[in-house]
Order: sequence, then structure tokens, then C-alpha cells
Amino acid sequence: MEDWELRPAGPADVDEAAELRAVVLRGDLERLGRFDESRVRTRLRDGFVPAYTRVIEVGGVFAGCVAVRPEADAHWLEHFYLAPHVQGRGIGSAVLGRLLGEADRGSVRLRLNVLQGSAARRLYERHGFVVEREDAVDVFLVREPAARRGRRTERLSG
Repeated sequence: MEDWELRPAGPADVDEAAELRAVVLRGDLERLGRFDESRVRTRLRDGFVPAYTRVIEVGGVFAGCVAVRPEADAHWLEHFYLAPHVQGRGIGSAVLGRLLGEADRGSVRLRLNVLQGSAARRLYERHGFVVEREDAVDVFLVREPAARRGRRTERLSG
């Protein structure tokens, strides 16, 4: 696996993140009949909060982004995109592993949604996310922190 780093995002990162979102989601959105050249970028720009967002760099160059937005009962993992040329190299799993470790240390439940049919769903399920609900377009997943998952296992086996 290549060396990668996470750094805090700044306002200047929004355009590169919006372009990456358009590239990464295009196939799934087209398959669902929902791709719109403008909307795909606007949705990221409208929801981009640098304070919650980190940039993924590979070799010191922008290669992706991810946001973790706090809410009352969980944090939302959002805008997790990797450039196609770095996908399949274990970087996404490594970044996700770091974020999950942070959530576990803080006893934080994580939620996210993926598009129906997205390959990303398998990645999240391998890392302990389970389906909470779904509709015709989205699958909503949740992951309890390690301490809560352990207590649930103890209750079931005891």
C-alpha cells in the first residue's frame, strides 16, 4: 500500500472535492437514472464544512476526502471519495480503519448512506456496518462503537 496522509480540509479544497465526487459517483448515479452534472457538485459544495472534513493525500497530492459530521446520537461519515487511480490499493480501508478507531475510542456510533448497488457497501459491511434502512436510491448503514458491539455479543451469548 502506498503512503497516505490525512490533513484538515480548508475552504480551498471544496472545488477539488466536488469534482472528485462527480467522477466517483457518476457510474452509480447514471445506473440509478439520477446523474446531473451540476447537482452532483452542488450537493458537495452545499454540505462542505472544512471543520468536519479531511483531505486524503497520496504522495503529497490530493487523492480524496472524507467528512465526519457530529449529530446528537451519532456521527455521519460523509463525502468519502478516493480518486479512481488510487482505488483498490487498500487506502480506503486504511483510512476507514483510522476513522473507526477514532470513533471507538470516543464511543461514537457512526452512520452513513451509500447508493443502492454501490461497491462501497461491501467495504462498510466488512468493517462492521449493518443496514439500518433503505429506499429505492440509498442504503443507510450504522456501526456501533466496539464497546457497545461487545456488550451486545455478551448479552446474546450469556
